[in-house]
Amino acid sequence: MISFSNRVHTVEEYYFSQKLKEVKRLQEAGKAVINMGIGSPDLPPHPTVVAALTGTANATETHGYQNYQGIPALRRAFVDFYEKKYGVTNFTDTEVLPLIGSKEGILHISMAFLNEGDAVLVPDPGYPTYTSVLKMLGNECIYYSLNKENAWYPDLQDLEKKDLSRVKMMWINYPHMPTGAKADRQIFKALVDFAKAHDLLLVNDNPYSMILTDEPRSIFQIPGAKMVALELNSLSKTANMAGWRVGAVLGQGKFIDAIVKVKSNVDSGMFLGIQNGAIAALNLGEAWYSELNAEYAARRKMIWELVKKLGLEYSEDAEGMFVWAKLPDGIKSREFVDGLLENKSIFMAPGDIFGNNGEGWVRLSLCVNKSQILEAINRI
Repeated sequence: MISFSNRVHTVEEYYFSQKLKEVKRLQEAGKAVINMGIGSPDLPPHPTVVAALTGTANATETHGYQNYQGIPALRRAFVDFYEKKYGVTNFTDTEVLPLIGSKEGILHISMAFLNEGDAVLVPDPGYPTYTSVLKMLGNECIYYSLNKENAWYPDLQDLEKKDLSRVKMMWINYPHMPTGAKADRQIFKALVDFAKAHDLLLVNDNPYSMILTDEPRSIFQIPGAKMVALELNSLSKTANMAGWRVGAVLGQGKFIDAIVKVKSNVDSGMFLGIQNGAIAALNLGEAWYSELNAEYAARRKMIWELVKKLGLEYSEDAEGMFVWAKLPDGIKSREFVDGLLENKSIFMAPGDIFGNNGEGWVRLSLCVNKSQILEAINRI
């Protein structure tokens, strides 16, 4: 009898993979479901980005295997982007590795730096993929609590009291998903100091830094961060290229070299047309970000109205492309979400899928056009 690996039994199918099947069945049955659960941009990339892709695709000599580390022009484009947007000037193109989406980077980084049994600090609430990847690799997740009372920042004094002797890595994600907590320079400095003190790798997952932020932030704005840190970035949200799967990891050369050892054995590089499209996206001017954020700001204001009609609490002091809303005491996240889907054909993400501290919360995406948001408001 053919059996499955133990690894398969350590994780479940991704929540959204399961739930979207249900949403699709409801839609096929005639239900006009409004999907506010997924952070997949509904707006298109800039025309110059699409033109770069199609122009490359129409050339006959551009369809072969590409460099495992991405073409030099793309690496330089990421370096230039960091200088223009974050003021980070101490990178070379050997210290950036393009990725087929930053999600794969979570796996590659973990495989490059962790041995089986090593422990990793993981945010609660946080992106579920951190946990699932670590479980598949046989690593221990040590969850550090984030809560509203501490502005969704880690309590480093509390962490200092724990046994961290087996901890090799710490995942952070600011601007934070799902809560929208801001990327704060003071917090970043404290985290860099913490990583140095405990000789651990600090990895900032940074895909939301250009969406409704007061000022784009990077962990590398902190002096000395390159000694202990990596940062993932992505064009999924920044340039409406989620389906293109383009991201990057940045860090000192020896860290990047270790990740290349893993990645080069897993894939054979990114299609040249996508790389050229990414270069065009990284060179977009301020008008692109102003227009994109004006649209998201208008949607967010409408989402706030919807949330208020539902009787939920929220903070207007948040960044990124989600609204994180508190349910009334005693109401479970999935019960609320399932009831809303059944009775109003509106789907949003239950907070508990992001961790125990997400119970009693829901996450609403801004990747829904204004007419759909208005329809959702009218249904309540």
